[in-house]
Amino acid sequence: MRILLMLILLLAPVAAQDRDFLTADEVDQVRLVQEPNERLLLYVRFARLRIELLRQLIEKDKPGRSIVIHDTLEDYTKIIEAMDTVADDAIRRKVDIKVGLTEVAKAEQEMAAALRRIAEAKPKDIARYEFVLTSAIETTEDSAELSNRDLGERAGELAVRDKKDRQEREEMSTPDVVAARKAEEKKAAEAESKKKKAPTLRRKGEVPTERK
Repeated sequence: MRILLMLILLLAPVAAQDRDFLTADEVDQVRLVQEPNERLLLYVRFARLRIELLRQLIEKDKPGRSIVIHDTLEDYTKIIEAMDTVADDAIRRKVDIKVGLTEVAKAEQEMAAALRRIAEAKPKDIARYEFVLTSAIETTEDSAELSNRDLGERAGELAVRDKKDRQEREEMSTPDVVAARKAEEKKAAEAESKKKKAPTLRRKGEVPTERK
């Protein structure tokens, strides 16, 4: 019971609408850890904390627990997504993260199993957090699959995805680029038309005679 209270106090959101998925202390820890493998292990520890809190909340049928369970599941899912982001960034920079990903994959398999057990147990208040629970399970399983994937294969998929994203951004900006180019062309044409023609004494339609 004491552990449960400590975890709730540690992880309780400051404000429901503007809360971060990490506590202030956890945010500070992340800032201090820049090496990708170490940061992945840090996120694993944070995720395990949420799983432990969920386990204890499910065991104790306390009034209002569904709100804490719902928010904890949301925070947990964002932590898993943060791990994927760290891994993707490291892979793009060609940083070796085999050590970190090995631990991530192992932890995610265990955490996905823990979440599935909650879903299978069907607590009486599950309707209040079933959607986020399902989302947490799917996100964890997808992330575990990514973590087990060959790094070269994952790097190739990232390159394709990044190229597609760049193309989509370029296509979205095309109308503005075209409009700017047309405006520039119109301006140049107007400037050209305003140029004064060389003065001449010939009448209109008069053809100059050749000099002998």
